[in-house]
Amino acid sequence: MPIIIDTDPGQDDALTYFLALASPEIELLGVTTVAGNVSLAQTTRNAIVALDVVGRADVPVCSGADRPLLRPLIDAAHVHGRTGFEGAVLPPPSRKPSSEHAVDFIIRTVMEREAGTVTLCAIGPMTNIALAITKEPALRSRLKQIVAMIGAFSEVGNITPSAEFNSYVDPHAAALVFEAGVPIVMAPLDITHQLHTSVARLHRLETLPNKTSQIVVDWLRFEKRFEAKKYGTDGGPLHDPNTVLWLLRPDLYRGRKVNVRIETGSELTMGASVIDWWGITDLPKNALVLREVDADAVYEVLTERLARLP
Repeated sequence: MPIIIDTDPGQDDALTYFLALASPEIELLGVTTVAGNVSLAQTTRNAIVALDVVGRADVPVCSGADRPLLRPLIDAAHVHGRTGFEGAVLPPPSRKPSSEHAVDFIIRTVMEREAGTVTLCAIGPMTNIALAITKEPALRSRLKQIVAMIGAFSEVGNITPSAEFNSYVDPHAAALVFEAGVPIVMAPLDITHQLHTSVARLHRLETLPNKTSQIVVDWLRFEKRFEAKKYGTDGGPLHDPNTVLWLLRPDLYRGRKVNVRIETGSELTMGASVIDWWGITDLPKNALVLREVDADAVYEVLTERLARLP
């Protein structure tokens, strides 16, 4: 499965790359960065540092949009720390990003590959993806699918009372992507909030005898302190890796194909996911929205894959 990961790392973003690189079923064509959890310069640096951890300097990293389409950037440094990679001390990046812009990389890569084969894993604000679809409308028919960690239904919001972070940071981009006609698989907070990084789950990862797993545990312990306090649990939700995990084991997830729209007109509910779960409208069913997950089985997959890395 050839994929591009569009990302704003963030500790759990890096875990998403690690899962992809540990899985022979997946070919990671490149990583494209966007401003989100932290600034674009920092997310780009972090993507390279994460790939260095697993010795994969061959994977292209392309820097993209440094701000949302129409709104000022809001970051999540209060969750991820100043650099986005707080919790582990790592060497500086081994290289600079590619000179090719992320939007052009997405377009070129998808257009060069056979139509209907490339999946975009969207684990940050959708700015790059919206720009790519606008610049090259043929992507609408050439992409196989977009698998996105975005939005919420019954879990409502995590950055505002009504909106999930990725959809809130650039709601206009998200709205454009959901209206583009590309098949979308949506892993919302309803899934991620079932996958708490509990003390027992992190301890099991900590017992793996490889360097990468130790870094992941250090990262998640730092990142999830904020969410554990917020939700009153012994760990925080596992967000972005659900994109690659769904590609690997879709049988562990259950959902429904429905219409999804993203709110862009109201400041009160900006970025909210409007999900027509009961088919009340006649609008096209543009996304498979995941609502249930076998949490223990997901952590089995995650643990087994991390154990393959250096």
